[in-house]
Amino acid sequence: MNKLTNKEEEILHALWKLKKAFVKEIVAILPTPKPHYNTVSTIIRNMEEKGYVSYVAFGKTHQYYPTITKDAYRKKYMSKTITNYFENSYKDAVSFFAKEEKISVDELKEIIELIEKKNN
Repeated sequence: MNKLTNKEEEILHALWKLKKAFVKEIVAILPTPKPHYNTVSTIIRNMEEKGYVSYVAFGKTHQYYPTITKDAYRKKYMSKTITNYFENSYKDAVSFFAKEEKISVDELKEIIELIEKKNN
């Protein structure tokens, strides 16, 4: 599966939320400024070619649904991000967020507790 563009990811998030939807329903929950119906339709067809979306046909219209779960997508692309930007070091990734003040001390403590529970 190829990486999705930002717009494709936005649409995939909408589909995860809706579970299954027609293009007009997807457009309705996208943030403003809303893309044109035809633009969303084209993007979804590209996502289908990439293997992220499939559909059920109802005459000439299609109801789309995601073919990958949010967890599976997150695992795949977070691993790539850690590899590509942090030289496969989760410690460096967490350090980055700490330095950027995107993660609090309390959140770091929670992470440590999760790791300790998993190791026991």
